[in-house]
Amino acid sequence: MSVAVCSLKWDEATAPTQKITYDADGYHLVRFPYTADCESYDPWGMHEPASGGTLASKYPDARSGLIWPSHAGWGVVSALVFWEADDDALEYRARFVRDPLRLTPDGYDSTATTDMAPTRGGQYRSYMWQMFVTPGVPIGFKVSARGAGDVKLATPITLAEFKLAIHTDVLTPV
Repeated sequence: MSVAVCSLKWDEATAPTQKITYDADGYHLVRFPYTADCESYDPWGMHEPASGGTLASKYPDARSGLIWPSHAGWGVVSALVFWEADDDALEYRARFVRDPLRLTPDGYDSTATTDMAPTRGGQYRSYMWQMFVTPGVPIGFKVSARGAGDVKLATPITLAEFKLAIHTDVLTPV
């Protein structure tokens, strides 16, 4: 079975700190640089600055948070995020989203939303989900740190990874 892979990484040491800003859905779209300096792997060109617009995207604009599937198939998405310790945070959430910026007629489609209570110290979480993916419909990884009364906090993240593995030979019954 053939697999097309895109693996993105961001950390404080290799790219400027991400300012946590929340979209209308109450989540921050995690951004990734367009360089291989962060252990990124993208031989299929699924994280290209030209994708999704007339002008090239530049990290850390919102489009730098997108993976554009190169093939149709069964996608396995995974992500990792580290948050700094925040005594005000009562909940951490994450989700995978098809078309998080509403750039296609398909529109915003979130899936695999997860929420967790904090543990002591920093928060270190990994996530995985599987879904069909299609070229032309980007995928993003969104996070949120929330305090009392569902207040969205600007809790900094210190590391993030986002990966897509597309199984291109999905069988159908005959």
